[in-house]
Amino acid sequence: MSAPVYTAAELAQRAGLGLRGDGAVRVRGVGTLARARADELAFLANPRYRAQLADTAAAAVVMRAEDAEGFAGTALIARDPYAAFARLAALFETRAAPEPGVHPSAVVDPGARVDPRAHVGAFVSIGARSRIEAGAIVGPGCVIGEDCVVGEGSELVARVTLVKRVRLGRRVLVHPGAVLGADGFGLAMDGGRWLKVPQLGGVVVGDDCEIGANTTIDRGAIEDTVLEEDVRLDNQIQIGHNAHIGAHTAMAGCAAVAGSARIGRYCLIGGGAGVLGHLELCDRVTVTAMSLVTHSIREPGEYSSGTPLMDNRSWRRNAARFKQLDALARRLRRGADSDPT
Repeated sequence: MSAPVYTAAELAQRAGLGLRGDGAVRVRGVGTLARARADELAFLANPRYRAQLADTAAAAVVMRAEDAEGFAGTALIARDPYAAFARLAALFETRAAPEPGVHPSAVVDPGARVDPRAHVGAFVSIGARSRIEAGAIVGPGCVIGEDCVVGEGSELVARVTLVKRVRLGRRVLVHPGAVLGADGFGLAMDGGRWLKVPQLGGVVVGDDCEIGANTTIDRGAIEDTVLEEDVRLDNQIQIGHNAHIGAHTAMAGCAAVAGSARIGRYCLIGGGAGVLGHLELCDRVTVTAMSLVTHSIREPGEYSSGTPLMDNRSWRRNAARFKQLDALARRLRRGADSDPT
């Protein structure tokens, strides 16, 4: 498949952007400001990279109007250059759509339904009462258990496992190695031994979600674990049973949400952050990387925990002082109480 070619004017028209400079320049791909070739599109969103603008070889650059002042090249004017660049870069992602049909090596239970417009790849297993809807792509090596739904236009890239009672909406993208619908971590102590609590719920994933490689989402104990629409999960994330993730929330790699926690809409959870079980985060909360949320958050804003990075000797000295803080606070309180003034 040959790579597409667009003029700068065509790109501006497709994305609804302003144009300054030569609209006839031809664009065949994308690149960074520093390394773009003369037939590639670049973008400037972060002011820290503005110094690279004067020397860029890019055919055209997506940028804000104020950054285009004095720029000698071709500029595509956008209020949000990064989002505009993302839309335009998608035009250059060429990929042949797989042919509809079921690969001869796939095993499909007689009680399952596969739409004739769906693609089921090699060595796929589809369990009883599951449904693969029109335009869905089930890549090689995927395992779909009982009572699952892969919605219209969704894609399981490869080796994805939907264990049981998993329902994916439309246009959901699931990357290799992800496991959805495994047992939640439900245990009860009985007579000195652990008793497993049956996990009788499922997993519901809304439209336009993306789930990263090797991410795991446990099914609910009674009710479902839920991702609302347009949730974006990075790689190696753990979502516990009965968690509820609000629409348009994004979580970076290795974050973890414990069981029955509720995350609001438009939240951002940094890499390696953790949210304890049964907590609630309101809409538009940002949790920075490696933070641990130990109490519910009722007000939008940015939250952090932990200590900043420092040399090990300083950290060990400060860690020893942390142990003395309570005693120091008590001494200060006693001093304040005994002050005659």
